[in-house]
Amino acid sequence: MTHPWTSANGIVLSDLVPAALRRAWVAEGLCPDRDLYRLFSEHVRDHPTRTAVVDPDGSLDYAQLDARVRHIAARLAEHGFGQRDIIAVRVPNGRRAVAAELAVAAIGAVALPYPPGHGSRGPVSLLTRSRASAIIVERDSDATSALPADARLPYLRAVFSWGEPTHPAGVDLRSPARRPFTPRPVDAEAPARILVTSGSESEPKMIAYSHNAMGGGRANYVRALSRGAPGPVRNLLLAPLASSYGSLGTSVTVAALGGTLIVQDGYDPQAALRTLTVHRPTHVFGVPTMLRRLAELPPPPDEDLSALRAVVSSCDALPPTTADVCARRFGCPVITIYGSSDGVNCHTAATGTTPDAGTGLPDPAVADIRITEATGEICARGPMTPLCYVAAPELDARYRTPDGWVRTGDRGRLDARGRLHVLGRLKQIVVRGGYNISPAEVEQALAGHPSVAEVACVGVPDEDLGERLCACVREVPGTAALSLAELTGFLEGECRLERRKLPELLLRVGQMPLGPTGKICRPTLARRALPIGWGSVGHSEGRR
Repeated sequence: MTHPWTSANGIVLSDLVPAALRRAWVAEGLCPDRDLYRLFSEHVRDHPTRTAVVDPDGSLDYAQLDARVRHIAARLAEHGFGQRDIIAVRVPNGRRAVAAELAVAAIGAVALPYPPGHGSRGPVSLLTRSRASAIIVERDSDATSALPADARLPYLRAVFSWGEPTHPAGVDLRSPARRPFTPRPVDAEAPARILVTSGSESEPKMIAYSHNAMGGGRANYVRALSRGAPGPVRNLLLAPLASSYGSLGTSVTVAALGGTLIVQDGYDPQAALRTLTVHRPTHVFGVPTMLRRLAELPPPPDEDLSALRAVVSSCDALPPTTADVCARRFGCPVITIYGSSDGVNCHTAATGTTPDAGTGLPDPAVADIRITEATGEICARGPMTPLCYVAAPELDARYRTPDGWVRTGDRGRLDARGRLHVLGRLKQIVVRGGYNISPAEVEQALAGHPSVAEVACVGVPDEDLGERLCACVREVPGTAALSLAELTGFLEGECRLERRKLPELLLRVGQMPLGPTGKICRPTLARRALPIGWGSVGHSEGRR
């Protein structure tokens, strides 16, 4: 992409990585220089009967999936949508979500998937700021069910759904297309998908990725997880397809790798456990909380895990106890991913999850990593690096350097062997009486306690000191209830943590609250912890 891409509605997407670097990555074979639909079509040609998608409704092979993709693409094209449009996709996990996203890629448009769910702030913000021309939904009422009545979406020209239209701009995808879809060339460096993340901003962040970045760098990290293993991957994805973590589903597992994608319509640990035996995935991808809950379930009588090569954790720090539980329960390697939708990745596929391995060795086929001298901030740049933020020049100014590096906002170090160690957020701190406490540091230490299954630390407002640190803990099933004194004793005695960093409050939970992507929802924990800071009985177990 030699010039900035501009949508029909005026959204400008510029590539903030020097063009010479992009060309070099293609020349080195790190990016395919083919668009996502062309990559997918090559798999359709080479193995049409291989299973492409498994969902609660059954399975589709590559030829069957392509027929659905072409139908949707034809319907989009005949309504005038193409290479200058951003098209939102708000479809539950399953074959329709996969086909819809591939169809958007097929016409050369830019896909903006976001998960279905309650709440209006996110959808209104995304549709308004992206100036999406169309939206694909399960039922056309889904397009507006999460929006307030006074929402103004002047750029939205069509609502595509599988059902009788009720929206004024509704189009029924079940109706046949007037003419077959004919693929056209698409620039591999042009934008293909917008990843959405809440991050630390007040509104959801949108990050634009090219076809090469998705089919190259992001695919390379998934490919590396099974390097040397025979046969195609069969990836069980526990996260929503529309999440940034879920982008390894359609664009990577199906389009780039030609593997089998296995999904649920919602996270169900019991169903996921049955899937391990019935559909025999080679890899399971989830956030630590999801994997821990899966590992704690007893094995059914007919359980067969012989196909499983690895359990892969991302989106949050993986506690050592969770890694150990998963390794024992599933009898395969556990891989932890340090990465984000903003364009950074490092994983432990080569090094394993030993304490001295950190988050593994940076892979130049995915992203090079450097640490800034002044602040110790982790920065990344490589074949997976996105183009830019969408409609947010202030984020480009804050998180991208003039030569294309992504600033993560995380502190880290590279050890003598080149392995990356993440030390926590630069700004995610609890300020107690003028002293900064890193919740991530305390969480990492608490995760080593044998009775702690999951932990998150949050700040609780305090009139005297500003904030106090609250440890929110779920105990390992069957263990005795933990006390604040026991935990602080462990931190101070076993972990050698300074006294001023010790949590002063304890919130014990039966289950951790989860956000839409399956990560622990820290704002919810902070709200639950508020009464503790006010001195309610039954939760708070003392203060220093």
